[in-house]
Amino acid sequence: MTPQATPVRTGPAPAAPVHEPVVHGHITDALKAPDLLRLTDNIVLARFETMKVYAALGAVRALLERGTVSPGQTLVDSSSGIYGLALALACHRYGLRCHIVASTTVDATIRAQLEILGATVDQMPPSRHLRLDQERRVRRVRQLIAERPGTHWMRQYHDAVHHAAYREFADLVDSALPGVALTVVGAVGTGASTGGLAQPLRERGRSVTLCGVQPFGSVTFGAEEFSDPEAIIAGIGSSIPFDNVRHDLYDTVHWVDFRHAMAGTVGLLREHAVFAGLSTGAAHLAAGWEAAHHPERTHLVIGADTGHRYTERVFARHREALDPATLEPRRITALGELTMPWSVMDWRRRPHTVRPATVPAPAPEDRTP
Repeated sequence: MTPQATPVRTGPAPAAPVHEPVVHGHITDALKAPDLLRLTDNIVLARFETMKVYAALGAVRALLERGTVSPGQTLVDSSSGIYGLALALACHRYGLRCHIVASTTVDATIRAQLEILGATVDQMPPSRHLRLDQERRVRRVRQLIAERPGTHWMRQYHDAVHHAAYREFADLVDSALPGVALTVVGAVGTGASTGGLAQPLRERGRSVTLCGVQPFGSVTFGAEEFSDPEAIIAGIGSSIPFDNVRHDLYDTVHWVDFRHAMAGTVGLLREHAVFAGLSTGAAHLAAGWEAAHHPERTHLVIGADTGHRYTERVFARHREALDPATLEPRRITALGELTMPWSVMDWRRRPHTVRPATVPAPAPEDRTP
């Protein structure tokens, strides 16, 4: 069993310094910045309520400044949840229309918020496979673009405008954690948050290791031949290539299955009282292992969202959760050695050619009219 980094328990935490109160002009300003929480002596959590507000807000602002889009225009994109909500919030702020092609995993809470914010929503019906869900969403976006001239496709998976928005996050991290060797641990997803944070910090001369977390079944780092029947972390992996993922930025990659991600998620709430989403739990699990093996570095876990949309399928099953202290990954040196339920590999900032996964043929009930 691999020793895990243990929480610091040295008595009551000192009170946080009192900052000058700020009255924000729009909810996006209040939502975009994370709370930084020290979990152990060398693990810090950047806990967001909705992390992709950074990406959506920065991207929309840049597109308006360039004249690429104009107030009143419709922005459309595919989303598994939090990007769609972030885009709707950005459109609300800047007077734009919003249309979201939503994953089957988007729950009623997010959908209701989207609709009240004025977004129109196409939600994919349940399907047998998340690969089919993702492929179908992109197909629907292309159809909408063809049918509605003037609609702008945000392309969160491919447009590098989403990277630039995280430079503000890099400023915050640089100020809060100065002078330490830093390991950023986060779900890869579209690549914008992890790459968009690590790159500007490296440009400042910081020692930054980037550790990406992937689900089995994702094509992004070569796990497309695997299938995790319980996988519901639709936003952290992909069945299609993402241009915003820069493979040569990553030093290490962890692949985790649903059960291990659940262990990290429940463990985060149990040990630190942090209610966060499944991608945060997966990153928390990976960071515990990394911190135990590299105690000299400070590990920054990116916590993309809260745990509300996982209440039934993760937190209500907390008695089933594995004990993170008993878990450890299999170390591999090549993708051909990749093994469920948890593998880790020194990626060494290498490029990678992504092979699109074979999308299962839709059953009659899966076919889009």
